[in-house]
Amino acid sequence: MSAPLFLVDALPTGDALTLDGPEGHHAATVQRLRVGEELLLADGRGGTAAAVVTAVGKGSLEVTVTSRGYADAPVPRIVAVQGIAKGDRGELAVQAMTEVGVDEIVPWAASRSVAQWRGDRGVRAREKWVATAREAAKQARRPWLPVVAGAPDESTATVARRIAGAAAAFVLHEEAEERLTTAELPSTGEIVLVVGPEGGIAPAELTAFQEAGGRPVRLGPAVLRTSTAGVAALAVLATRLGRW
Repeated sequence: MSAPLFLVDALPTGDALTLDGPEGHHAATVQRLRVGEELLLADGRGGTAAAVVTAVGKGSLEVTVTSRGYADAPVPRIVAVQGIAKGDRGELAVQAMTEVGVDEIVPWAASRSVAQWRGDRGVRAREKWVATAREAAKQARRPWLPVVAGAPDESTATVARRIAGAAAAFVLHEEAEERLTTAELPSTGEIVLVVGPEGGIAPAELTAFQEAGGRPVRLGPAVLRTSTAGVAALAVLATRLGRW
């Protein structure tokens, strides 16, 4: 099994580090790492450091850095616009998309979203997405932590502007004729992928996205849930772009 990854605000400039706080508690108390075991540190911005545990405290570890690395940000950048879903389906989508390599997730207040992010509830819901992405990135040993956009969510008009500025944009739609498996992909810039909520994308929203340059695409004959459509599409893109 590969060494567990822990996120830090900044990698140590020297060889020694005290890993404390929530990450230290998780490492020492939950995972029960012991002296001599190896771990990875990451700043979420591409920087990594391999380290070995030299001492264990109450909710903290003392570690010594053994090597350092840096992973360039993937190109092209993949942005998933996820329609806000009810219950935990949105968080399931965020978790899975993070694990397969999404670079940014945009919570979208679609007209057919059953759940609406308003006021403090919206702030808390977005924070759950941020926390879910963080934990999924650690599980996947990702050196880059995906960005969760929104304040807390984004409107259809804002998403359309994002599409207009992208190198390519695809809207998952069950009635589309073009397949994502054969659509032309850019080699640089940003790819925007739009995933609708449970009720699907409304005709007016589809029109707005098409007018901004978005291309409706489908994955296959099956109609996928909002919690699985994005990760399936990202798997296609990761394979075609050579990330996998």
